[in-house]
Amino acid sequence: MTNNLKRQRIIGIVAIAFSVTACSINPGKLPQLKTDVLTSQLHTLQIPDHPANSKDNSQLLPSAKVGNLSFAAPNKFQGKTVYQVHPGSNEKVIALTIDDGPWQNTTSQMLDILKQNDVKATFFWVGQALQANPELAKREIAEGHAIGNHTWHHWYRHMDEATAKSEIERTADLIYKTTGVKTYLFRPPGGVLNNGLAAYAKTQKKTVVLWSLTSADTDPHAKPQAFVNNVLKGAKPGAIVLMHDGGGDRQRTVKALPQIITGLKQQGYRFVTIPELLKIGP
Repeated sequence: MTNNLKRQRIIGIVAIAFSVTACSINPGKLPQLKTDVLTSQLHTLQIPDHPANSKDNSQLLPSAKVGNLSFAAPNKFQGKTVYQVHPGSNEKVIALTIDDGPWQNTTSQMLDILKQNDVKATFFWVGQALQANPELAKREIAEGHAIGNHTWHHWYRHMDEATAKSEIERTADLIYKTTGVKTYLFRPPGGVLNNGLAAYAKTQKKTVVLWSLTSADTDPHAKPQAFVNNVLKGAKPGAIVLMHDGGGDRQRTVKALPQIITGLKQQGYRFVTIPELLKIGP
């Protein structure tokens, strides 16, 4: 009886120990709690205006999206085409817009220059380029630049409504999937307004953003100084400047950008994004 009693006590102790151990390593609840907390933190993540290290932000952002960030125009500009804005006070503001990226090497170089000069620009993304370079796109968002839609293929040809819709919405979907951002700013490739793209964009209350001043940086024969001269000589309050970071070799634009920024600052201009510019307009 004594031996049986001892065995029963031992079995009971082992059973209790196993029960306690099983509760302490419950595989379902504790890891799930950590995941829930992390998810909550990511959804409320606030991207700093001036991140200390853009590479660190690039590494962080793949698993985090910027919640509820939307680039839209005031009601009076929705469904309209905009070439420039005329500030009521004739304030010397100007908007740099950069098309066809994100693009390997060039975009990061231009972002470095913009950051060094504390300038925010508006980038119009091509869907295929975004698909190829998502990390650069995330860096642009992290560093406070505005974003616009520049279609998926960058086609100039005439399109029926279904094709135009696909070009714009496919890009919009990838922008949101990649960055969590929604944009209602649209720029048709080449500034073409009669091939179906702008018409569709306007039905969706998007603002068709063109430009009043071009750097002419797609000229294959021009030198960087020509781009600088084009912008500095043509600058006016409320101007929208066209430049490119993608679609080809843009090293000449990279070389011109610091001089463009310096020259405009010397003329007294303040740099704004397209959404900021549209809010300033009368």
